[in-house]
Amino acid sequence: MAQPCKLLCLDCDSTLSAIEGVDELARLRGPAVLAEVAAMTNDAMDGKIPLESVFARRLEIIRPGRAEAEAIGQLYIKDIEPTAVATLAALRAAGWTPVIVSAGYTQVIEPLARLLGITRIEAVRLEFDAAGNYTGFDAGHPATRKGGKPEIVRALKAEFRPVRAVAVGDGVSDLETRDEVDLFVGFGRYAERAKVKAGAHAYIKSLAELTTLLA
Repeated sequence: MAQPCKLLCLDCDSTLSAIEGVDELARLRGPAVLAEVAAMTNDAMDGKIPLESVFARRLEIIRPGRAEAEAIGQLYIKDIEPTAVATLAALRAAGWTPVIVSAGYTQVIEPLARLLGITRIEAVRLEFDAAGNYTGFDAGHPATRKGGKPEIVRALKAEFRPVRAVAVGDGVSDLETRDEVDLFVGFGRYAERAKVKAGAHAYIKSLAELTTLLA
């Protein structure tokens, strides 16, 4: 008989890796663009502005090409959370099914997901032309807007029928999933956000703490 599914929804940026992918893409356009985009990212993650107010705008400013997306994908690996590989292996062995639920970009996250053995990514796909130039993004994906992550978690629960569901992340968009899961774990190694810390069921600074928390 198959082991009952336990669903673990993980944010990517500032959780599985130290970086914010969109900010690193902006860095390629120079310090002024980085400052503008990073401010928008931080305000959205702090809950000061709705995510949908900056999602398209950031990408239109940056217009990241396919090669640039691939380069930042390697940066996710370089700056991986130091306990992530061992923690995910242990949790998978304990019956947890990890899924990345992110407002980041699918093609940028894929290399890190492969390294971690995560086969399911719920993120926003970038669109490129034949030459690899940016042409847009999947604007209909729930992760592009406020309330999107709870919508994704509900769909995952309907699909996997887990006996337990847990979400982990650093931002307010992650905190929005709290009422959809049995346990919401705030993550503060890279970005400590007051709203998330106050609203989380548990708050950790290392992913290694999940092995005890989810035992």
